[in-house]
Amino acid sequence: MRPTGKYRYLTFEDRKKIEAWYLNGDRPAEMCVRLSCHLTTLYKELQRGATGTLDRNQREGYSAELAERRLHENFKRRGKKRATAET
Repeated sequence: MRPTGKYRYLTFEDRKKIEAWYLNGDRPAEMCVRLSCHLTTLYKELQRGATGTLDRNQREGYSAELAERRLHENFKRRGKKRATAET
């Protein structure tokens, strides 16, 4: 049996908080502490919701709605996982 880590998906509410904090100029490390998530998780989330334009802080823009849409598209593309028999 392989031990698994404790993880969770970010919710849309989490994404809206990230969007507000990021626009406010907060650092990603501070946001991670507030959300209780790993820094890598947050950076991947910022890439997922990247708008391609700069925000008022001269950083890559982030959109919670865009990130949520891309997440669902990735889930659809990935499909359902098949159950495998353990030997």
